[in-house]
Amino acid sequence: MPGIIGRKVGMTSVFGPEGQNITVTVIEAGPCVVTQVKNAETDGYRAVQLSFGERKEKNTPKPLVGHFKKANTSPKKAVVEFRDFRAEFDGMVELGKEIKVQDVFAEGDFLDAVGTSKGKGFQGVVKRYGFAGVGGQTHGQHNRLRAPGSMGNASFASRVIKGKRLPGRMGSDRVKVINLKVVKIMPDLNLILVSGSVPGAKNSTIILQK
Repeated sequence: MPGIIGRKVGMTSVFGPEGQNITVTVIEAGPCVVTQVKNAETDGYRAVQLSFGERKEKNTPKPLVGHFKKANTSPKKAVVEFRDFRAEFDGMVELGKEIKVQDVFAEGDFLDAVGTSKGKGFQGVVKRYGFAGVGGQTHGQHNRLRAPGSMGNASFASRVIKGKRLPGRMGSDRVKVINLKVVKIMPDLNLILVSGSVPGAKNSTIILQK
């Protein structure tokens, strides 16, 4: 399988085989249900669609309810399509099949984690880009220490050029962290522990890819 969907539980640390303390992110990965298998003949490309999580049928759009019933499963919170689906996985997936974390990853594997970063709202340049501010209280700048400072041009252009780093919305971006090592898998709890941090807040949806 090319990947699996999960939910970020939080962070902790575990001891490695040599006694080192390893910071890990705990992710509840799966079980996922195959809700659609696409092929080049009918869809124009190869892909497998997985679903994860549970939600009430009354809160699910009717087209999705029918989509899930076709796969003989209950309504799900997250639906992700993996397009890097290769021919050697053909026998591993079929409509309605349940995919668990141990079917995709093993301890010692490396994976990529995709998630949505935490939203920070509208932020200034000091927080957003690490600016130092305007510095001292000279030239009448006693109350604007976190301002970006002068950025305009002289007579030519006479405007602020597009693309400059200015205040604005920060966070809530799709982020991919690559080459995270699988430290431990707990198949009875559907948990996977990966080294380092993973984008997103607690309980946010995480996509794990090989």
